[in-house]
Amino acid sequence: MNILALETSTEFCSVALWQDGAESGRCEHVGQKHAQVLLPMVDELLREAGLRLHEVDGIAFGAGPGSFTGVRIACSAAQGLALGANKPVAGICTLQALAEAAGRERVIAVLDARMAEVYCAAYEKREGVWHTVCEPELCLPPDAPDLTGADWFGAGSGFAAHGGQLRARYAANLAAVDEQAVPQAAAIARLAAPLFAAGLGVDAADATPFYLRDKVALKTSER
Repeated sequence: MNILALETSTEFCSVALWQDGAESGRCEHVGQKHAQVLLPMVDELLREAGLRLHEVDGIAFGAGPGSFTGVRIACSAAQGLALGANKPVAGICTLQALAEAAGRERVIAVLDARMAEVYCAAYEKREGVWHTVCEPELCLPPDAPDLTGADWFGAGSGFAAHGGQLRARYAANLAAVDEQAVPQAAAIARLAAPLFAAGLGVDAADATPFYLRDKVALKTSER
């Protein structure tokens, strides 16, 4: 099975191919240039793999939460590619992708949501399968969800932006932190593989981003 994955929910842009478990990909810090670089990255990746788009079995994308613009770019690009090739799509939560990429069994994934807030969720892997301990939510760092146990791994830009508050919140829980971790297309592909294998991909027209907030900026009076 060949799976193409796209991830643009942060300032990084990444694409990946999953070919029966073998992975290849690209990841670049692009700021706000995702729309300009994403499809050329896809073309280059497919060309190097010797694949054409119609030979891909499914297209996965980071559905969010994350940058409003970035999440929409990944979703719309996946839709356009899938419609043209008549392939199914799968939207994968970016917080779960952070957990998958961490290589740990218990992960608290936290992305900076701006406006003094974070997107966070907690996951635990049991017998090779991820289980959601805390559902994705938008919150202030001091109000991040409770955790039990002392062997959690913290991952994501939320720890870079609000490390003091989050470390205080999870002082009894964290074993280690990677504040530079970002959602990666390779992790998106790995998470999507069992969905496509089970026939759970959806029609491109049904692909939707995953938002946790309606508001993208503070009003002047709120700053």
